[in-house]
Amino acid sequence: MGDRSVSASAETTVRLAYGRRGIEVAIPAGHRIHVLDYGEVEPLTDPTAATAHALEHPIGSPPLREIAQRRRDCCIVVSDRTRPVPNRAILPPILDVLAQAGLDDDRIAILIATGIHSPTEGPALEEILGPDLVGRLRVLNHVARDPASCVSVGRTPSGVEAVVNRFYVESDLKIVTGLIEPHLMAGYSGGRKGICPGIASYDTVKYFHGVEILGHPRAMAGCLEGNPVHEEALAVARLAGVDFLVNATLDPERRVTGVFAGDLDAAHLEGVRFLRRHGVATVPEPVDVVLTSSAGYPLDATFYQTNKGMLSGYPIVKPGGTVIVAAECEEGEGSPEFRDLIDRAESPEQIMSLISRPGFYQIDQWAIQETCKSLSKNEVYFVSENLDPERMRRLGVNLYRDPNQALRDALAKHGPSATLAVIPKGPYVETALASD
Repeated sequence: MGDRSVSASAETTVRLAYGRRGIEVAIPAGHRIHVLDYGEVEPLTDPTAATAHALEHPIGSPPLREIAQRRRDCCIVVSDRTRPVPNRAILPPILDVLAQAGLDDDRIAILIATGIHSPTEGPALEEILGPDLVGRLRVLNHVARDPASCVSVGRTPSGVEAVVNRFYVESDLKIVTGLIEPHLMAGYSGGRKGICPGIASYDTVKYFHGVEILGHPRAMAGCLEGNPVHEEALAVARLAGVDFLVNATLDPERRVTGVFAGDLDAAHLEGVRFLRRHGVATVPEPVDVVLTSSAGYPLDATFYQTNKGMLSGYPIVKPGGTVIVAAECEEGEGSPEFRDLIDRAESPEQIMSLISRPGFYQIDQWAIQETCKSLSKNEVYFVSENLDPERMRRLGVNLYRDPNQALRDALAKHGPSATLAVIPKGPYVETALASD
């Protein structure tokens, strides 16, 4: 599914998602090429109407209109700007149902699930919600490092204290929205991740993003069963309570392909099953070179998020192979904490040694760990016009300005019979070997 394989007898041009504009790469003749795309699925003709239908005919849950009856107030959790959730399609039908249940706008609040990211404000907030909703509803940003804004809701089976946003916990009606897509360590995004790490406290996220749990062999894209990252997030979400879930799936053009509403677990799993039918692309055997992206803006706005693209080819590249990632990184490397980690070491091995020390934790160290996971199997050529070559060298990453030169170097290294997989939209496509 989603594999267009060709033996190129002439130069072939492919277009990768890159920032807001895309980027073209010329593939020399003579190589076996697998172009891995999202499977064929028709986008919804009217996502807003589909959302309204999903609210009335939910999965594993009474309709939202029944759940919303006689509720005092409502908190709707919305992803921050690092997730292209189609909020302008899914939020209006939710608000219509709430209004019919007697919940006026002044009793409804939007809570931005920032995780441990910076707040989403100003133009970025209007970008994800639209100016009408920003002016219409109360909007709050979760602040993970503010102890007063969080409250304990119990302990997970692993013994970790689940501390989440107090405003959410104290709200009478709790709705969580989000996007389901492959996720490099939680298996799939969406569902429970709106709560953990979305509105979890700093201390709770420390475990969720810790070296030990992320080092588990099943903490990977496409895997839920036995995945401790998934299980921990689900446990925290259940303790916090979710009255109703609304999640969407997108195609690589970011058109809505499905809306899954209802029970926290059942609706999310139905969305995952849908995605698996359409979003998995296979190759018959491992390839020498993977040419991919980080899916363009907003996912490639900072380097620390681009490991999602870096790992998109992890299951299909040969050990010792080369992964080429194109990502604009218009906002640079990422958070101050992430940049500090790069400053503090001269190699990936030194950085991993630092973050593996007992008791050590720093925000966004998970991104370093996931980058090092890719480097443990293959080398990485990174294409960006906005990063510093010396600082990338500290991470073991070879920085290029020209994607064509990166590809020529990779193919030259692996020889004239080198095989190549191209994943134009990076992390939106789950890759696998056909034999798995």
